[in-house]
This record gives sequence, C-alpha cells and structure tokens, in this order.
Amino acid sequence: MKKGNAFILLGLLLIAAALALTGFNLWDNLRAGKAARDMLEQLEPLVCDDPVPPTGQSTGDSDSPDEIEYPDYVLNPWMDMPVKKINGESYVGIVSVPAISCELPVYSQWTYENMKNGPCRYTGTAYLDDMVICGHNNNMHFGGLRNLSQGDEVLFTDMDGNIFRYRVLEIETLEPEAITEMTTGDWDLTLFTCTYTGAARVTVRCAKS
Repeated sequence: MKKGNAFILLGLLLIAAALALTGFNLWDNLRAGKAARDMLEQLEPLVCDDPVPPTGQSTGDSDSPDEIEYPDYVLNPWMDMPVKKINGESYVGIVSVPAISCELPVYSQWTYENMKNGPCRYTGTAYLDDMVICGHNNNMHFGGLRNLSQGDEVLFTDMDGNIFRYRVLEIETLEPEAITEMTTGDWDLTLFTCTYTGAARVTVRCAKS
C-alpha cells in the first residue's frame, strides 16, 4: 500500500512539474513577444526615413557622376553597420518576414541574454551579403521559420533606412556544431533557430531579390 501511494505521489509530482514547465514556457513566450514589440516601437522612429537609394540620386540638375550621391554602404561595403542604442542595448536594424507575420528588432551582437528578447546578428553584414541572424524558436520570435516556403519574402532594414529584400531559396537542418556550414556559402542572408528539442538548427537561406 505504501509503495503504491509513493508511485501515485511521484506521478502527481511529475504532472505538476510538466504543467509548471508548460506554464513557464507560455509566460516566457508572451514576455519575449512583448519585449520585442516594445523595443520595435522605440526603434522604428530612430530609423532614417529618407535613405539614399542604392542606385544613387542626383544632388543637382546634372547627372554627372560627381554630382550623384550614393549611400555609404555602396561606396564602402566593408563599413560597420550603423547601430542605435536604446536603454544601453545596441540594435542594427529590423527584420521582417511577412509570411509568418514576423517583424522584430535585431540586436547588433549575439548573446544568450539578448536572444531572450529578440533576434541577434550572429555574423556578417547586409552590405557584404553574408549576414546571419539567429533567434529563439518561440512563437513570438523565430518559431515560425519552419513554416516558410521557397520564394517567401524577407526584409531587413538597417538603421540608415536602407531596405534589403530577399527571397527564401532553401530551408535546411544543421547540427549545432556546424558553425562553418552556417556562416559560409553563397547566401546573401541566413536566418536560423533551434528545433523544439534543441538538437538541431532550422536554417533559412535567402538571396537578394
């Protein structure tokens, strides 16, 4: 009898632990989503709303090359991406994936702490066509990446207001240790997140459109 009661108690404790974990995950999803939305509201007014188009624009009545203004990143693609700071945190831009109703601020540097609140630039830049952005797999961040299809649009807006447009070319699964494979290759933009188990990485490869 005592042994049976012990098993029942253990079962109840396991159920309670599972419910607590589920509740925490739901709460953390909502918290992360709110943090990202709040930061996006603060970041959007800081983005330049009159960027120079990548093809340049005339500064006068003549179209002489000497009088055409080009954005800084076209003249110097090796430049550092501009950042804006909010509450001491640096952001490099905004990523938008319309197919999964995703629009999020992007931290300039990757850390575990930053990823709790939003996606982060992992490596590269939009100017050299080698940027990699990582994010958590909760539903408020990059959890929807697994639902993307070839041809879906991805947008990245830097803090100077330059908009970079991409299309999804491929979705693959990589092992956590496959860092070289994640950060190299002929991809203009890569987005990635963990699978639900954390055993692999859902990796979305994009090309400029």
